[in-house]
Amino acid sequence: MKIAVLGAGAWGTALAAAAAARHEVLLWARDAAQARDIAATRRNGRYLPGIDLPAALAVTSDPAQALAHGAAGLVVIATPMAALRECLRALPAGVGALWLCKGFEAGSGLLGHEIARAERPHEACGVLSGPSFAVEVARGQPTALVAASADEALAAAAVDAFHSDALRVYTSRDVAGVEVGGAVKNVLAIATGIADGMAHTGLNARAALVTRGLAEMTRLGVALGAQPETFMGLSGLGDLVLTATGDLSRNRRVGLLLAAGRKLPDILAELGHVAEGVYSAATVLARARALGVEMPITEGVVAVIEGRVSPEDALMRLMARQARPEST
Repeated sequence: MKIAVLGAGAWGTALAAAAAARHEVLLWARDAAQARDIAATRRNGRYLPGIDLPAALAVTSDPAQALAHGAAGLVVIATPMAALRECLRALPAGVGALWLCKGFEAGSGLLGHEIARAERPHEACGVLSGPSFAVEVARGQPTALVAASADEALAAAAVDAFHSDALRVYTSRDVAGVEVGGAVKNVLAIATGIADGMAHTGLNARAALVTRGLAEMTRLGVALGAQPETFMGLSGLGDLVLTATGDLSRNRRVGLLLAAGRKLPDILAELGHVAEGVYSAATVLARARALGVEMPITEGVVAVIEGRVSPEDALMRLMARQARPEST
């Protein structure tokens, strides 16, 4: 199978490398210098330092070449959410695509499948998501993902492209649920990072935030048309647990540094990578409010990110909320 991966960040590079052992994979980098460096060194020094890439993995900075390659097989969009609309517009008619980005589009507040519905209403589309740190996939460590699409052929193509001894790919038709899980877990990971960074909190607080955060995620997802059981799967509970507790999580790292009193611009400059939860938190909250969905943990994260309350005050507000049945 011919596969074009559009975006040479950590996740796009890792998946491209994982598929290159069995397929003809072309990785597109927006920056020509980065593409030349990857091709010459067989490493993506900026995003996956120390990881050797397969000799069979081809690299280009020519978007037309990448699209022509993927049109004969599978196109995978591995850009940040901010570039998804542009990539979808560039696809030729009749070419379906999967995306890897997790979040809501700034400004419009739309999820990926809603953007695709507006830009390419009659084309196959879907999302590949789940609990996965890019570096572990690049190392060939065991990982499970879910490919969600209303188009069964596209979901099957994702399985053919990436399913292997080290990478297990499940399928789903609940695109909305998979996308909500992937977007909201980043915000909740900031919350757990904040709690873990406070000297007086403990593991009990982390467990409470993960559990009640899952409830928030599910409420928003159902309001957006998702199936509730999706949130007990890989893209819901699985991705939430990984991102909220794993030391490789950028969003968790943001929370830890906020709790330490660091300023958000300095944190983001230090990370050097996109932490989608920072950019999507306010949009998640706005969509929830528009739908009448209560998300108090998300509300607290937004208040801390915007500098309106301290991490300590945000936690106190959560603990001071009125008792209620757990099912609400």
